[in-house]
Formats: sequence, C-alpha cells, structure tokens
Amino acid sequence: MDTKKMLKQGLLVLALMAGAIALFNFGPIAFADLINPSDQPDVLRSATGGEGSIRSLALRIVNYFLTFLGIVAVMMIIFGGVTYVTAAGKQESIDNAKKIILYAILGIIVILLAFAIVNTVLGAATGGDAIVQ
Repeated sequence: MDTKKMLKQGLLVLALMAGAIALFNFGPIAFADLINPSDQPDVLRSATGGEGSIRSLALRIVNYFLTFLGIVAVMMIIFGGVTYVTAAGKQESIDNAKKIILYAILGIIVILLAFAIVNTVLGAATGGDAIVQ
C-alpha cells in the first residue's frame, strides 16, 4: 500500500475520532428538543446540561464546532509538513505541501476570527458571558 494513501487514511481516521469525541460532548444538548418556549430557566438549565438560555446554548454549540475545525486545520498542517518532508525533492509534491500548509494556516485565521466575532456578538447579547467553556 502506498505511504501517501496510508497517511491520508490515518488522518481521516483521526478526523473521524475527533468528530466523534466532539459529538459525545453534545450529550446534554440532545435533550434540547424537549424545550418549550414557556419553560422556566431552571427547566431549561436541566434539559441542556447547565445552559440557562438559548443564546448561551448556541454559543456553546458554535464553540464546539469551531474547536473541531481548529483541530482539523492543525491536522492538515501536520499532513502538509509530512508531505513536504517526504517529497524527496519532487517539485510537484513540494508545491502541493506548501499549498496545504498555506490553506490550513488561512483556515486557522478564519476560525479564530469567527470565534472572536461569535463570542463578541453572542456574548454581548447574553449580557457579558463572552466565552462559554
């Protein structure tokens, strides 16, 4: 089996595992379907795993997805680095690796900007609870 193909399959498995871990963190959110608009904050808090408002719940969900995308971007940088190192002087492989690293870095910048914007806007809307951990 080709080394490049094995590396791609390994990264795919890592990405799937990271996605599964992120989805398991949403266990309490699965009960969000039980929420009625007339529910009291205590009922809402118990149904969503501690979140007292829909805004803070949305903020938590967005932060989980942005974290997952950040992990994928870092894995792509690692993949680009490995591709660069194993290029063995082939200019086509080197250029491909440089593109992968460049686009992954741009992706991290976009993810960080999205994180800042979402936390600022929803944090202001929730009354100052900027970052939800």
